[in-house]
Amino acid sequence: MKKVIYLVLFSIPFIGLSQTDYRVTSYQNQGNRAPNTHYIGDAWLNGLLRADEELPYGITKATFRANSTLDWHYHTSVQVLIVVDGEGYYQEKGKDPIRMKTGDVIRCEKETEHWHASSKEKDVTYLALYGGTQPTTWTEVLTQEYYDQVANKLKVD
Repeated sequence: MKKVIYLVLFSIPFIGLSQTDYRVTSYQNQGNRAPNTHYIGDAWLNGLLRADEELPYGITKATFRANSTLDWHYHTSVQVLIVVDGEGYYQEKGKDPIRMKTGDVIRCEKETEHWHASSKEKDVTYLALYGGTQPTTWTEVLTQEYYDQVANKLKVD
């Protein structure tokens, strides 16, 4: 009986601390297939965090299958891409394209027109961090021909 009393007394301070109303999302989920509006190929998006009054940035996990492109666009805030798996391409308007790979962190300044996509050979998964609640501004279509030129220029031997 004495052990039961100690157990009850010990447990009282912890009552009410085990609430289950946490906001938990999973990075592991592939997400939803993106509507094929501003890209060519296959893409999935998993909105991990949304910007709001309390949180000034959002995080989206994006997965693009090999040989998938994203159109030229810009954001009203800085965007950071953290490549967590695979390889892809990244380019800002007026600059040479680069091959991005697992471990790379890319900062794109606000209102800088750019595109990013998977490589020709490999899928890519990245976390996109961006501020504000303004939607992406799409500027022009990235053609398959242009993407193929980039792929040939950045081809890995």
